[in-house]
Amino acid sequence: MSRRATSGARRRAPFAFLAPAVILFALFFALPIGYAVYLSLRTIEVQGLGLGSGARQEVWAGLSNYTDALGDSELLAGAARVGVYGLIVVPLMLGLALLFALLLDADRVRGRRFSRLVIFLPYAVPGVIAALLWGFLYLPSVSPLHHVLNSLGLPEPDLLGGNALFIALSNIAVWGGTGFNMIVIYTALRALPAEVHEAAKLDGCSQLQIALRVKIPMVAPSLVLTFFFSIIATLQVFSEPTTLRPLTNSVSSTWSPLMKVYRDAFDGGDIHSAAATAVIIAVVTLLLSFGFLRAVGSRNRQETAR
Repeated sequence: MSRRATSGARRRAPFAFLAPAVILFALFFALPIGYAVYLSLRTIEVQGLGLGSGARQEVWAGLSNYTDALGDSELLAGAARVGVYGLIVVPLMLGLALLFALLLDADRVRGRRFSRLVIFLPYAVPGVIAALLWGFLYLPSVSPLHHVLNSLGLPEPDLLGGNALFIALSNIAVWGGTGFNMIVIYTALRALPAEVHEAAKLDGCSQLQIALRVKIPMVAPSLVLTFFFSIIATLQVFSEPTTLRPLTNSVSSTWSPLMKVYRDAFDGGDIHSAAATAVIIAVVTLLLSFGFLRAVGSRNRQETAR
C-alpha cells in the first residue's frame, strides 16, 4: 500500500470510529428535538362544520403555541410547585450526601464498604418502584407507621394531602438520589493527596476542622457537579408525582410541567401545545444550567486572580 493511501486511511479512521455515535445521536436525539420544534410551530385548524376527514387540517401557527403556553396558569402553577419541591430536595439531598461522604472518608471508620453499598443501594431502585413502595407506606390503611401511631394513641399524619405532599415527594427523591451524589463526592475525597491530610494533622487540626477547611473546599467542583445534576433532575420531576397520583386526589394531572406536557399530548390530544411546552421547559433548563455554570466559572476565575 502506498504512503498516500495509508495517509488517507489514517485521516478517515477517526470519522469511521465517530460515525456510529454521530448516527445514533442524530436518530435518537437531534431528530426528535427537531421534530418537537416543528410540531410546536404548527396547530390544528378546523374548517367548516363537517366532521369528515377534511374538516381538520394542520396549519402553520408561528409562535402562538409558545405565547399560549407562557400564559397558561396551570403551567405557571406547576412551575411554582416544582420550585418549592426543589428548595426542599436539593439542599437536603446534597447536604446528606456530603455528610455521608465525609463520614466514610474519616479516619478509623469501620464497615466503610458495607456502609457505602447501603447508602448507594436506594439509587439502584427504579424511580417508579421507589414511588410505589413509599406511596403504600404513606397510605393509612396499609402503612405500618400509621398502625404504630394508632397503638400509641398519636395522631396520624396525612402525608398525601396538603402541604405534606411536598414532604412526601421530597422524601422519595432524597432517599433515591443521596447515594449517587454521595458516591461522586466520596470519589473526589478519595482522590485528594494524602499529604494534605498529613499536613493538616501536623498543624493540630481535628477531623472536623480538616473536613470544613480542607476537604470541602477541595471537592468544590464535585459539589458543583452534583448541584448541577440535581437542578436538572428537579426540573424534570415526573415519575414520583405520576406514580402517587392514583393514591391521592392532591396530585393533579398538571402537578409538574412535564405532567402537563404528558396530559396535553396523550390525554388532551393537543400534541402541538405539548411540544411548545416541552421546548420551553428545555430552554429554561438550558438557560438555568448555563447561567449557573457561568456564575461558578466567573467566581473561580476571580478567586484565581486573587
